[in-house]
Amino acid sequence: MKILVTGAKGFVGKNLVENLKNIRDGKNRTHPELDIEEIFEYDVDSAPEELDEYCSKADFVFNLAGVNRPKDPKEFNEGNFGFASTLLNTLKKHGNKCTVMLSSSIQATLIGRYDGEYGRSKKAGEELFFTYASETGAKVLVYRFPNLAGKWVRPNYNSAVGTFCNNIANGLPIQVNDPSVELELLFIDDLVEEMFNALSGNEHRCEFDGIKTVLCENGKYCTVPVTHRATLGYIVECLESFRDQPNTLIMPKIAPGSFEKKLYSMYLSYLPKEKVAFDLKMNVDERGSFTELLKTVDHGQFSVNISKPGITKGQHWHNSKWEFFIVVSGHGLIQERKIGTDEVIEFEVSGERIQAVHMLPGYTHNIINLSKTEDLVTLMWANEIFDPSHPDTFGEKV
Repeated sequence: MKILVTGAKGFVGKNLVENLKNIRDGKNRTHPELDIEEIFEYDVDSAPEELDEYCSKADFVFNLAGVNRPKDPKEFNEGNFGFASTLLNTLKKHGNKCTVMLSSSIQATLIGRYDGEYGRSKKAGEELFFTYASETGAKVLVYRFPNLAGKWVRPNYNSAVGTFCNNIANGLPIQVNDPSVELELLFIDDLVEEMFNALSGNEHRCEFDGIKTVLCENGKYCTVPVTHRATLGYIVECLESFRDQPNTLIMPKIAPGSFEKKLYSMYLSYLPKEKVAFDLKMNVDERGSFTELLKTVDHGQFSVNISKPGITKGQHWHNSKWEFFIVVSGHGLIQERKIGTDEVIEFEVSGERIQAVHMLPGYTHNIINLSKTEDLVTLMWANEIFDPSHPDTFGEKV
């Protein structure tokens, strides 16, 4: 399959092209039904002759070219309708009836209630595609996208979320006039996944009830079924918690597929070099060190413990807290004794054979560095964040 992507250097185009390459090169094997031979990239700086060549060869066209922020509103029609017309005429010229996808906008649904050149130009482009389909018999896929988000969004352009991510990551001010304003956001990875569906002939169809998207098998339009709604206030609240994470060490809830997970990934893509790495507070004494690595809202915390040769650490027990000790370097011995008994259970541990050992509730426990020369490095996980006002930690030798 030979694929033409117009607007290949734009936000959507760049993400789509790079992920098409992953499939072409066998790096992404999640779509074995796709056999991509060539990817033709066309953008505003490409020569017209290239478009002619690509239209003669393409088996599928993603038309992502368009104008979002022109100096003159008239450029909306030239960029969004005019190029679409050129593209379709070139396909006609070569008798190429391959499937063509159009990137439109939900603003096209607001015609009649919102007088906007951008929405009108998108609507005109849609009608051009539907007319082309009826005249040629070619399959067209018209997608109306809401606000787009994700890595590589250009800040201070046409994405408030992109601007917020960039500014908060870089310590710049932001302005929110009305925190209660709600946005519908489509993240780029979900969009790209739907483009793979489109290539496979499994696009999601829909109709529009006012501005509401209704999935239906034989709908006139196409849609990405996964979007998220969030207020500007909540978006900023999330981003500020992401910014503060190196200080608080608290990782917010980032459930699979959640808005927060996707927004965090987007935020990280804007970090400047000086914030990519950050120091952690090492609690150091003559025995070694103890460093908290990461705290989660509902899944406890991670720490790393370094014990000097011959040193014993721990010698305490918990009522309900439990832990995993995972030695990643060195040679040690873990001992545990149930409170009120004399029986001691022991586990010899080593970085040569990595194991996770439970620290059982109601058992006093320790960890001993058996080496005379090497440090013992232990990764520790506790089921709850340490609360100094209620530590649930009681000293007692094993």
